Amino acid sequence: MEYTYTPHGVCSRKIRFDISEDGIVTGIRFTGGCAGNLSAIPKILEGWPAEKIVAVLRGNRCGENPTSCADQLARAVEEAREKLASTK
Repeated sequence: MEYTYTPHGVCSRKIRFDISEDGIVTGIRFTGGCAGNLSAIPKILEGWPAEKIVAVLRGNRCGENPTSCADQLARAVEEAREKLASTK
């Protein structure tokens, strides 16, 4: 399933990714934000299980900001995982 998320409180404007029925996340794409960081995150996380992505990224902050693009990705993955579970 392809999932699109609109992040809040960060520079990126959209996060898109695919999540399989067994919770594997692939094809992470950010629109906007810091190009270096946001091109590295998808390379590192490609093929990771949703649970691991959430565990590693949830709560990461960007400077004084209470969230970050990584934290927003974790929130998006949580949301997608819940949506997937509700369709089963």
